[in-house]
Amino acid sequence: MAPTVHRVGSFRYFFYSREETRMHIHVSHPDSEARFWLQPEVSLAENRGLSPRQLRTAERFVKDPHLELQNAWRAFFASGRTP
Repeated sequence: MAPTVHRVGSFRYFFYSREETRMHIHVSHPDSEARFWLQPEVSLAENRGLSPRQLRTAERFVKDPHLELQNAWRAFFASGRTP
């Protein structure tokens, strides 16, 4: 399961229901994807094909609502799903 948390243009922000426990968000764009840590601060964890410009845009849209993304993570996993 990979619930969509946020969409901006052609970027989709989501997390997988059965993945590692460190709080993070995936960002997909057609044919590419990146992953950002949400704690202790927003930082790039992995990039699979986003151009430097796309990566900057993706990161900006993680940093701006990062508290909302953290709250979505907590709410999703508090409902009994395990990362």
